[in-house]
Amino acid sequence: MAHIVIMGAGLGGSIMAYEMRDQIRPEDRITVITKDPKYHFVPSNPWIAVGWRKRDHISVDLSAIMAKKQIDFIPVAAKKVHAEENRVELEDGQSVDYDFLVVATGPELAFDEIEGLGPNGGHTQSICHVDHAEQANVAFEEFCKNPGPIVVGAVQGASCFGPAYEFTFILDTELRRRKIRDKVPITYVTAEPYIGHLGLDGVGDTKGLLESEMRDHHIKWITSAKVKKVEPGKMTIEEIADDGSVKAEKELDFGFSMMLPGFRGIDAVQGIEGLVNPRGFIIVDKNQRNPKFPNIFGIGVCVAIPPTGPTPVPCGVPKTGFMIESMVTATAMNIGQILRGHKPDHVGSWNAVCLADFGDSGVAFVAQPQIPPRNVNWASSGKWVHVAKVGFEKYFLSKLRKGTSEPFYEKALLKVLGIAKLTDVKRM
Repeated sequence: MAHIVIMGAGLGGSIMAYEMRDQIRPEDRITVITKDPKYHFVPSNPWIAVGWRKRDHISVDLSAIMAKKQIDFIPVAAKKVHAEENRVELEDGQSVDYDFLVVATGPELAFDEIEGLGPNGGHTQSICHVDHAEQANVAFEEFCKNPGPIVVGAVQGASCFGPAYEFTFILDTELRRRKIRDKVPITYVTAEPYIGHLGLDGVGDTKGLLESEMRDHHIKWITSAKVKKVEPGKMTIEEIADDGSVKAEKELDFGFSMMLPGFRGIDAVQGIEGLVNPRGFIIVDKNQRNPKFPNIFGIGVCVAIPPTGPTPVPCGVPKTGFMIESMVTATAMNIGQILRGHKPDHVGSWNAVCLADFGDSGVAFVAQPQIPPRNVNWASSGKWVHVAKVGFEKYFLSKLRKGTSEPFYEKALLKVLGIAKLTDVKRM
């Protein structure tokens, strides 16, 4: 009998549990450890921040679903992974032994790395968690009573730029609907070396598409920006030249600001030599397996991926939902092979497919593979992107509530986009 422990129950961890259930033998068991018993659909957080969704709309209580699928479920945060001992220590003192561990925790949000950043004790909002998005909505409603400048974007070390672009344009859409857009100058501030870089050195013509959209919506931008500190209503940034020197220092006034923070690995895995890189992200090989601890796998945002190349200000590499599902499928099938005495040989595609919603339109892109040079390098825009994003939200939440892992919608979308398959993994 083997015990597979999955740490985290977000977009990757929840589907990982479902797919792993299909791969185990009758005598094996699965346990999911997570700090929150409810799943929240993170891609909908920008809509919550402007009042287009409520928490209940995007939440799924996983306890009953996991029980129905005969998956043990422990809603307690992990305190420390003891990789040499094959066990996870929990915050309440419990200790969970494992034969295989899948780390799917997502990142820790590094607000503390910049003075005054973040919603808790800082002066900027966040859309990285549903709690943050709800706080942002309260702040946004107050802002609309006395509108002024908005600063929005992503700081140095961020590795998911799509939501920053989404929220920028969603704010623009909502302000136009309230007929106060003319009172709100918007500035997009980003660590990216150019608009549309996305941590991927661009995809297709994302540079041209997004610059054009920003001009059409009267949104100014500052790239290669390093945020020094944030004070009430004021953000101090440095513009960094290509050689790393400070080109200019600016102070930006704001009445409302949302800045995505840098990411790092969670405390429970920090400092474990051979398991994580210096930022605490899980080191994996092409089979999602850690080289030093081969019974530990990593999936999702917590995985270490090197940047596409040097940039004046550090930019991380995003892990999109489609890419994460590819990691999940490869991992589940590889553990299934190991359980049956076979060598694991499944490899996730690590393709990037993203729908960036702008509230009434949007931009979509496909990068195969994610890191250039690519076989597919495509981007497009239009109202259809908004419709597709809404459809994916409804589909994914329905899939979670039903306890199924079949990527039907993902396959359908890829077919529409002319892409052959979700992953390159071989199915049993």
